[in-house]
Amino acid sequence: MNILNKARDYREEENRLKWEGTFEEYLEIVKERPEVAQTAHSRVYHMIKSSGVTEKDDKKMFHFFGEGIFGLETAIERLVEEYFHPAAKRLDVRKRILLLMGPVSGGKSTIVSMLKRGLEQYSRTEEGAVYAIKGCPMHEDPLHLIPQHLREDFYEEYGIRIEGSLSPLNTMRLEQEYGGRIEDVKVERIFFSEDKRVGIGTFSPSDPKSQDIADLTGSIDFSTIAEYGSESDPRAYRFDGELNKANRGMMEFQEILKSDEKFLWHLLSLTQEGNFKAGRFALISADELIVAHTNESEYRSFIANKKNEALHSRIIVMPIPYNLRVSQEERIYEKMIKESDIADVHVAPHALRAAAIFSILTRLKESKKQGIDLVKKMRLYDGESVEGFNQVDTEELKKEFQDEGMSGIDPRYVINRISSTIIRKEVPSINALDVLRSLKDGLDQHPSISKDDLEKYMNYIAVARREYDEIAKKEVQKAFVYSYEESAKTLMDNYLDNVEAYCNKNKLRDPLTGEEMSPDEKLMRSIEEQIGISENAKKAFREEILIRLSAYARKGKRFDYNSHERLREAIQKKLFADLKDVVKITTSSKTPDESQLKKINEVIARLIDEHGYNSVSANELLRYVGSLLNR
Repeated sequence: MNILNKARDYREEENRLKWEGTFEEYLEIVKERPEVAQTAHSRVYHMIKSSGVTEKDDKKMFHFFGEGIFGLETAIERLVEEYFHPAAKRLDVRKRILLLMGPVSGGKSTIVSMLKRGLEQYSRTEEGAVYAIKGCPMHEDPLHLIPQHLREDFYEEYGIRIEGSLSPLNTMRLEQEYGGRIEDVKVERIFFSEDKRVGIGTFSPSDPKSQDIADLTGSIDFSTIAEYGSESDPRAYRFDGELNKANRGMMEFQEILKSDEKFLWHLLSLTQEGNFKAGRFALISADELIVAHTNESEYRSFIANKKNEALHSRIIVMPIPYNLRVSQEERIYEKMIKESDIADVHVAPHALRAAAIFSILTRLKESKKQGIDLVKKMRLYDGESVEGFNQVDTEELKKEFQDEGMSGIDPRYVINRISSTIIRKEVPSINALDVLRSLKDGLDQHPSISKDDLEKYMNYIAVARREYDEIAKKEVQKAFVYSYEESAKTLMDNYLDNVEAYCNKNKLRDPLTGEEMSPDEKLMRSIEEQIGISENAKKAFREEILIRLSAYARKGKRFDYNSHERLREAIQKKLFADLKDVVKITTSSKTPDESQLKKINEVIARLIDEHGYNSVSANELLRYVGSLLNR
């Protein structure tokens, strides 16, 4: 019954939000809350901003897109700041069709869908409230009732500019139903809904020979001509085209560049002049955002055609490339899996990461900068530290190719291959090797991969496998080290004692003999080398550790195994290097003895409890790492 209660609450909330009154009463609302009279572009911009904005390193993160779009922060920031923001300020960009251009499955449709769903929700809030002339099929702006000769006075009093003219239907209704008294015209609050065709429309082109322009602008209702006597009577016209219904909100124009010219010219008139022609009427005003999407090859063909030159300057193109960050690509796969019927299948940790590494490598371009290969570039893009490179280098790399991310493997292909792996394997668990194998097997069936690309992509599968091998070893390393937790702590304390003595130029006392001895350089270096600390950098690293130790002491805290991430990693690696033989024997023994079996069970329990594996994937991981170590 819980779902029915929620449905009831939703209905009650909608009834509570409803409002109906006269135009005179509506003007009181406008005086109190001028935002109710904002333009469609302004409404979209403020809707995006209302979800919150985080500024970091001169970059803006718009929370509105946070849970639906991953890894496209730069493209989103450009979209909002270069289109929606100036359009909200009534600058000329609002008179352009917004065209999202990018590769398949890159997020264009998702962005449009999020804007639609967002507008539906936003129109139910106080700041996003929308009011319209009651009974108008186009949900017309009530302020169109203000005559042209009074609009300057209205601006002086209310500070709101009115654009557009009263539609033919409402002009007739004003005279016939209200005797010209604009103050008595009924106004109501409306709620955007794509399903109910209120404020949100979608147009998809079909066969140009059969598709009628009425799909966009509405059509004559011939059954009413006998009643009203003329085709030019607005009551004989059905204002039910997508442009009519999307008024005050937004219209998505799917596959815009495949449309017949007559459809595009209507859009140009609407975006440029704020009106369109329908039937035997004067121009009809409409205020709506027109957003379309296409892929790069179609766009290139479009601009190559001289006939389309007039359209070029009326379209603003926003590139939407593929995501280029491994961690964000993982989130895309997780989201797609959650939305599918395979959500109940156990996907072992790092399986999606291995797939993401492969996908990102196919989208990156080889840099001309010295010392940068694709793997280093991939890591820098994902915010990892790479020795010898910094944030400035990363920003320079991003500027090297304007079209980076406009080609490569798309997320849908990866999810399709994961799905086929699950179906073929018929087990409740898949791992990274299963996924990489399936990606490899499907490449020669991919319709858009050339022979040259196929060879490159096969190599990227091998690179992703090597990256996963390192991840797998680290994973088992952590689980084994935790089983030897006391050993790790002892090793760390020993290292810290030696570092303290080294930095303070002191001697250490042997706990057994009591003799004084110099700090153990060999021990310190054996640990520091695990994380690439060079001979020249050791002094600075040790001093940094000592400063951290002192800071903890001042605050009355104990510096422990988890207090310094890089040192913890070094201790783990050192301990694992010392334990490698034990791991080899334990993981590869076909008939483990009692102590080995106990150790295996401890590690498997650790992998399940703390690392997200199930018993099948944990056992598979141990066997695989054992085989790696025995090579």
